[in-house]
Amino acid sequence: MNTLICAVFAVIAVSASAAPVDNTPVPIIAYSADGPNVDGSYVFTYETGNGIKVEEHGQLKQVNDTNSVVVVQGSFSYPNAEGSPVALTYVADENGFQPQGEHLPTPHPIPAAILKALEYIAAHPEQDNVR
Repeated sequence: MNTLICAVFAVIAVSASAAPVDNTPVPIIAYSADGPNVDGSYVFTYETGNGIKVEEHGQLKQVNDTNSVVVVQGSFSYPNAEGSPVALTYVADENGFQPQGEHLPTPHPIPAAILKALEYIAAHPEQDNVR
């Protein structure tokens, strides 16, 4: 029983010392929207008081005789915790979501030895059929 009481008081103490949550509403500085239109296109943009900026437009694209997809292009930016801007642009289409931004991780370069081995394999395809 004492353990339960101690645990309850510990939870109360931890929750009381938690950082306060800022529930102040963020003002919308600018907002514009058009669509969805009859042809499937749309455009919207907005900017908030805390530095977030968003732009996006989309349109219907006929992939083949029976299928169509919505092709979307857009961007957004916001200040990170240190105040530096973070920006991302993207395209979403039949090939999926394709983001681009300086903050996104990139793969490590392929080591020279691996590249050399791949070149050798490509130059000697006949050795693959020896097995």
